Amino acid sequence: MADLMKGKRGLVMGVANERSIAWGIARAMAAEGANLAFSYQGESFGKRLQPLAASVGSDFTVDVDVTDDASLDACFASLLKRWGKIDFLVHAIAYSDKNELTGRFSNTSRTNFTNSLGVSCFSFIDVSRRASELMPAGGTLITLTYSGSNRVTPNYNVMGVAKAALESSVRYLANDLGPQKIRVNAISPGPMKTLAGAAIGGARATYRHTQANAPLRSNATLEAVGGTAVWLASDYGAYTTGEIIHVDGGYHILGMPQPDTMNEAGKC
Repeated sequence: MADLMKGKRGLVMGVANERSIAWGIARAMAAEGANLAFSYQGESFGKRLQPLAASVGSDFTVDVDVTDDASLDACFASLLKRWGKIDFLVHAIAYSDKNELTGRFSNTSRTNFTNSLGVSCFSFIDVSRRASELMPAGGTLITLTYSGSNRVTPNYNVMGVAKAALESSVRYLANDLGPQKIRVNAISPGPMKTLAGAAIGGARATYRHTQANAPLRSNATLEAVGGTAVWLASDYGAYTTGEIIHVDGGYHILGMPQPDTMNEAGKC
């Protein structure tokens, strides 16, 4: 390891278990010398998180509800008290009623639309504002998106709209916070076998399809996503901001499936 993040401190939000993309990022950052704090929501997720946090030398875990201002205030107050400042924040939080992650997008309910946009997009804006106040010498804000933001993905539905809003927010935040030397970027992995991904209808078929058709003929690994986050948060990422970084084996560049994977109806 090259100690690319030695001396850097930051908060990782959204680790659900050892398969979480947030955990892949946290593990890679810790391996490069970062000091980590973690947020979770609710006792059950806290119990899963504690041994993972301990495995990377962290005893700093905070129960946070991103829809509650008082909860967020307490989280960032604890960061200020413990460290005084932070260098990075990783936002890996999204939500939709899983019953609406199947079927027609036009059936999205008003309640779920509002909740999905609030948790999946506004929470990043909210935590970015708070985190920026703890970055007097600059820093890095990273969130996670998916290509369903700009290309229709069956069953992704309202999450596609939420991720589109999130990606736009990345650009506006990058412009707002740039004068403070704070960089804002999103990582866009392809489909991954996570707890959140499993909630989307047809997730297994989507995973197999992208694996078979991506130029590299592979979906991303946690290690690859983690390494990308390390680059963005390290000094090597000092001049990268406002970007959506794809880590998907190249799948996002395709206009059609590979010829050898088309069924009879799709052949010329």
